[in-house]
Amino acid sequence: MNKHIEVIGIDHGWSGMKTVSQAFTTGVKEITTEPAFYEDVVEFQGAYYKVGGKRLEVRELKVENDNFYILTLAAVAKELNRRGMRNANVLLSVGLPLTRFGAEKQDFISYLARDKEVAFRFEKGQYQMKIARVSVFPQCYAAVADRLKALPNRVVVVDIGSWTIDIMPIENSAPNEAECITIKQGLIKCMRTMNEQCVRQLGNEIEEEDIQEVIRTGKGGLPQKYLEIVKDCLREYAEKVYYTLMEHGYNLDIAEIVFVGGGARVMKSFGSHRGSNIQYIEDVKANAKGYEYLGRMYLSTHKKELGMG
Repeated sequence: MNKHIEVIGIDHGWSGMKTVSQAFTTGVKEITTEPAFYEDVVEFQGAYYKVGGKRLEVRELKVENDNFYILTLAAVAKELNRRGMRNANVLLSVGLPLTRFGAEKQDFISYLARDKEVAFRFEKGQYQMKIARVSVFPQCYAAVADRLKALPNRVVVVDIGSWTIDIMPIENSAPNEAECITIKQGLIKCMRTMNEQCVRQLGNEIEEEDIQEVIRTGKGGLPQKYLEIVKDCLREYAEKVYYTLMEHGYNLDIAEIVFVGGGARVMKSFGSHRGSNIQYIEDVKANAKGYEYLGRMYLSTHKKELGMG
């Protein structure tokens, strides 16, 4: 491997793993014997892991076990394969909520950089990665980092993810850390509410994939009676987000607001507030793209530190 460094941005969500070009469900299941099929299979240190499928249960921290490490290897392999590479020096560019940034940053870096050189197989292809650096940036901010010049000087970015909602005021291109808020009211809890309603009214649950299809398309393939429950819950969820913003002093008619993350589409399709002051970034890969953008900026100014010149 030469001194060239590949920057790979990865968004480690509880529902989905995202890079600038890839997205797959945050699921990991160890396979106890050699698999018959190798699609989405990571082979690492003599064990086999199937990634994707049913998502992981949410835990307090992502560094409690090896699951997110295996998912990171899969994300790196998918991204390197897209770039026509199998061996690379890599700068992993990742993120955390700003409100938990200081407390969790070093543990996340140590977790992802625990092996400076990593050899593994993905879908039977051999990969070798040397970790040049792990850079951690604030999620939510990353989603708009490459377009700050096009935004108003004062804007509130609302990142609605699978587990949390991050509310970040940005003034003159810098986050106002004193007023940043992280609330554990992401879309997973909304989907749980939907299934509680489905069981109460209809006696059966529905799959999260079917709910996500409704969020993406506005309809999906659910029977009408289930579809109405899902849509009602999404409308109620959007109202709760509005109430949360109002409780923290934001006038929905005036404040410049940008909704990002998986919930941006929910707010656009099922929210009741409309106005030129509200924007939506519906790309679920927006944070991953922002991490990579910020990682490249870091790399451009720290080449000597990273042994590139």
